[in-house]
Amino acid sequence: MKEPGVDNRHRDKDGEIQKKRSDALNKNLPTPIPQFSPDDTVGFMRKKTGKVSLKDIRNAAKKRK
Repeated sequence: MKEPGVDNRHRDKDGEIQKKRSDALNKNLPTPIPQFSPDDTVGFMRKKTGKVSLKDIRNAAKKRK
């Protein structure tokens, strides 16, 4: 088994850290993104910001404000 990722997520077969599922709700994230509704999905936030990672979505949302 491969070593866990930096944020303790497991890695896939290629060794890449698995991304958060796009149907996860903002209110269920470890630190919700305040610029979005609690019921917005990660997929919706990715579409609105054009970013993939939660860190990039958070930074883009701050700038969008």
